[in-house]
Amino acid sequence: MNKLRGEANVFIPTIIDVEASGFGASSYPIEVGVINQSGKKFCNLIKPQNDWTHWDARAESLHGISRQLLAQKGLPVQEVCLQLNQFLMGQTVYSDGWVVDDTWLIELFNAAKVVMQFHVSSLEMILNETQMSQRHSTKDKLFQKMKEPRHRASSDAALIQNTFVTTRR
Repeated sequence: MNKLRGEANVFIPTIIDVEASGFGASSYPIEVGVINQSGKKFCNLIKPQNDWTHWDARAESLHGISRQLLAQKGLPVQEVCLQLNQFLMGQTVYSDGWVVDDTWLIELFNAAKVVMQFHVSSLEMILNETQMSQRHSTKDKLFQKMKEPRHRASSDAALIQNTFVTTRR
């Protein structure tokens, strides 16, 4: 369990975030970002599978990731999964959008035919009552101070982790 420097017993969770092609059941993962307990980030664009065709322009306007960018810079699903497994081996990682993020990760790993070597859990599982009541307003304040774009996987993961730590103090 990692602790903040100079502060005893402050747990820092590893956070994962997934951006997708849309908002519905037909959508698929296009970017995955992680920030681990020591602050190291992992982020990759994902090259869509041939049968992943759904695209929602509203989602693109949020995350700013185009199909063309995915075609040019996206990595094959198997490569993304192997790198994620290496980065997160044996850990529990947390998501503030677990219902959709876990579904997209399962879809990603199934497409790659790779076994996920880490566990994804809902961030709500580790939030106390104070954190639950303060997290949205704190996240909004921290976002105003960010120098990175919102709705990109690794910057969102960092914002979520920072919100967790800030509300825990």
